[in-house]
Amino acid sequence: MKIYFVRHGESEANIRYEFSNWGDKHPLTEKGREQAKTLAQNLTGLPLKKIFSSPIKRACETAEILSAALNIPIEVTEALREGDVGTLEGRADPAAWAIYQQVQNAWWEGDLDVRTKEGESFNDMKVRFMPFIEELIASDNGDVVLIGHGALYRFMLPELLTNIDADWAYPHPIGNTAYILAETSPEGLVCVEWCGVKSETSLK
Repeated sequence: MKIYFVRHGESEANIRYEFSNWGDKHPLTEKGREQAKTLAQNLTGLPLKKIFSSPIKRACETAEILSAALNIPIEVTEALREGDVGTLEGRADPAAWAIYQQVQNAWWEGDLDVRTKEGESFNDMKVRFMPFIEELIASDNGDVVLIGHGALYRFMLPELLTNIDADWAYPHPIGNTAYILAETSPEGLVCVEWCGVKSETSLK
C-alpha cells in the first residue's frame, strides 16, 4: 500500500503569514489552484483509490481539484487538520510567530506537552493522527492520497516512518502540493520519497 502525504496548495493565509487553522476562510490562491492541477497531472494514471482531506478550506479545495481530475472520492477527517494554535489563530504578527517557534523548538527538544495558549501539544496531535493512519494501513484498501498540512506532517511523520527521524525532517520543509510518498513493508511504513528526495534505505 502506498500513501501520498500531500501538503495543500498555496492559500491566502500562506501569503499573509496568518495562522488560519479553523473556520472556512482563506481559500487557495490562483497559484495554489494551479499547483493542485499540476499535482493532479503528475498523479494521473496511478492506481489511487481515495483522497482523505483535512477539513480546513485550503486542503478541501486542493482535494476537490484532485478528485475532479482523478475521478476518485474524498473523505474529510479531523485527523489531518493542522495543529490548533489556540489564541494565536488569526494573528500574523512577528510576536505570534515567535511564540509558535518557541513551542516547536520545545517539541524538537523532547518536551511534547508544551502548547500555545488554548492550543494543541505535540501529544494532542499524535492522539488524533496516529490511530487514523494505523487504521488506514490495517484496512489496506489500496493506494491513497492524504491532503494535510506542513507542520502536522513534519512533526508526525518521523513518529510514523521507519526511516525518517525528526533531525532529518526539521530542516526539510514541505512546499505547497509537495508530498511524502510512503509504502507499507514488513518493517512498517517506509518513506520512499520526501519532496523529491528519493530513498531506498534511510533518510535519517
